[in-house]
Amino acid sequence: MTALPRGETSGSPAADDAVVAPPSAAVPTPSAGDGNGDVSESGETSGDGEHSGDGSGSEEAEGPEDADGPEDGKSPEDADGSEDAAEAAPAALSEAEAELAAQRELRERIAKRKAEKEGPIAAGGKLSGRAADLLAAVRAVESGEQPDTSFFDSPAPAAAPRRTAPTPAPARPRAPEPARAPQGAPPEAVAATAAVLTGGGAPAALAGPAAEVLGAQAADVLRADPWQLLTVPGVRPEQADGFARALLGDECGPDDERRTAALVGWLLERAALRGHTALDASEVRAALAEHSVTDPDAAVQHAVAEGVVLVFQDGQEDQDGQESGPSAEPGEDTGPDAAGTEPVQVLLGLDRYALAEESLADGLARLVNACEKDADWTEAASAAGSPSAAELIRAVAAHGLVAHTGGEAARAEPAALITAARGLGLRALGAVHSADGRRRLAEATGDPETAVTLAGLLSGEQGPGRDEEGAIAIDLLVVLDAPQLDVETAANLVESLADGTRLVLSGDPGVLGSAGAGRVFADVLAARACPQIVSRTPDPGPIGELVSGIGIGELNQVEAPGKEVVIVPVRDAGEAVHRTVQLVADSVPRAIGVPSSDTQVITVGHGGSAGTRALNAALKQRLNPGPGRFGGFDPGDRVVHVPAPGRAVPAVVVSADAEGLRLDCAGTEVVVAQERVASCVRHGWALSAHQAAGMRWPAVVVVLPGDAAQGLSRSWVYTAFSRGERHLSVVHGVDQALQRAVAQPPAQDRTTRLRTLLETAAR
Repeated sequence: MTALPRGETSGSPAADDAVVAPPSAAVPTPSAGDGNGDVSESGETSGDGEHSGDGSGSEEAEGPEDADGPEDGKSPEDADGSEDAAEAAPAALSEAEAELAAQRELRERIAKRKAEKEGPIAAGGKLSGRAADLLAAVRAVESGEQPDTSFFDSPAPAAAPRRTAPTPAPARPRAPEPARAPQGAPPEAVAATAAVLTGGGAPAALAGPAAEVLGAQAADVLRADPWQLLTVPGVRPEQADGFARALLGDECGPDDERRTAALVGWLLERAALRGHTALDASEVRAALAEHSVTDPDAAVQHAVAEGVVLVFQDGQEDQDGQESGPSAEPGEDTGPDAAGTEPVQVLLGLDRYALAEESLADGLARLVNACEKDADWTEAASAAGSPSAAELIRAVAAHGLVAHTGGEAARAEPAALITAARGLGLRALGAVHSADGRRRLAEATGDPETAVTLAGLLSGEQGPGRDEEGAIAIDLLVVLDAPQLDVETAANLVESLADGTRLVLSGDPGVLGSAGAGRVFADVLAARACPQIVSRTPDPGPIGELVSGIGIGELNQVEAPGKEVVIVPVRDAGEAVHRTVQLVADSVPRAIGVPSSDTQVITVGHGGSAGTRALNAALKQRLNPGPGRFGGFDPGDRVVHVPAPGRAVPAVVVSADAEGLRLDCAGTEVVVAQERVASCVRHGWALSAHQAAGMRWPAVVVVLPGDAAQGLSRSWVYTAFSRGERHLSVVHGVDQALQRAVAQPPAQDRTTRLRTLLETAAR
């Protein structure tokens, strides 16, 4: 089995490496050929060709295929702001004067504490990465501690209390800021860390990442606690154990409290890469036992006491607000009590995700309660183009938070809502996951100003900018592709919305979830925290019919007179690579009329003999051969740029110079610094389904080699098959495994707390 990199776990949003499971049978073919890979004018398949790649991909994944979450980060603490008292006069103060001075100082402290507690950003103050940067920026601007020119290109505002529903006012737009490369650790810190690492037998190449994670004192930290090496991306427990034995000698043992605490944190970080925001305590104890910890219960309790993780008991509450189940220690689970009530689940979680979920739940409740609920949008609803669009408009008029579900065709309904709201004089905007989604939304509304990417909106590079209080200057925000929202991004977004802003979460619940931790859209739907509008607009054509059936667990045979759907059977992974290259380079352009540049290949994982690496190597050799003189890339190469974890931006290589690799991202020039190319850019003729989520292409070739059977699920198949607009080819080598994957009901594969928090807030 191919080794999985940090952020890539089979079946997880951040990783798609193929797993081995030999299949054996066939699947109904909507429009099958004779199996040689060429789509002919009549829908038959014919033609031969040589496999242009070696097909091997069993190697360590690297670069942007990883979806490492941002490093844990905390917002900067508010500055004290208090001034030292004036120096005392030579004469001693009287007792009365001293008492008055003490009372005055006490009142100042109380006022300061109160102001801090009433601050608008405190609930999310420990978010990380981009979320932490934005929250810190808003906090500093609102408190007046820093001029907002440090974060936003506008004059510094005065400090303000908690936002209330604002009246529409012109916003000051922000000029786009150039992309900034991450700041590396100081050279002296890296050198000192490298000396410690090499002394313990660890690669010196880990010095830079270790210094970035652990800070300038990384060398001292590693000497005192060698297992802190586990915080470095890609390091595994056995490697950290070897490093610790080299440094500590006989002092090193499997039950060392430093080791067990680091293991608990590592297990939860790995779980977050699979989408979990928390784990059941029993799972953590079992995993610790697998790593030779003799007393997992004590290890968990120690990790909680040290603040490595937080413990939660999110049990059902009775009408008096008391837990129905008994309390439990972090290291044990409670069984049914004498009354036969269900046990309380004990969860362990990292503080960054716990704070994000709690901040998000509070923010959504705030939007629900602060909205004007008697707005009259009757005329706008009557003019809507479909009953579903009219229902959505009426729901948004009466509620601050609305969920909307539907397929690709249903995106016309949020577009109609945005148009109607703007017609009423409201500042309405749609935020999507990708640049391609932005283009499609702009086409649907007829106004490019109505569509932004979510990343562009939060960074200020797109959209209306921030108002005087630091909130996004908007009255209605519609978030499409809502299943792609991770909990930290969602918390940051909701915290950026002023009281009175209406929020619509719209998306297809059948697609794969977010690359980051959490299942925000699914939890909002499951908690029934707001009105839910289910679109009645079906996706058209044979592809729409096929995908609709998959959504309910049926892999149906559909009529495809225009060769909209073609199945190409293959016997092994090598043949799968060969047929895929033939389809992209020749068959689809000739028979369907879609050029190779508009055809996207989607496969189950990055590794394996028919994963993205093998397919990209073969497709480059056929479509744009070259020596790869720019760090493995040539002008004209299709690539995917990963500017941040969970974001995959298709691009084309233009050139390279001293500044870095120059890319064309849908008409926008992006320069990737030389030192970032290896980690942020990879070839993009073939993508994983997780990377392709939120985007569509005129033609899609889905590759299902035999060793990918265990990586299939209904959500994966639904996502991959629905990426094609005009044509879908399926290179099929998994036999009945495809039908079994579709028939298997989707399971809640992520442990989160948001649903419980939302249900509790609604009581």
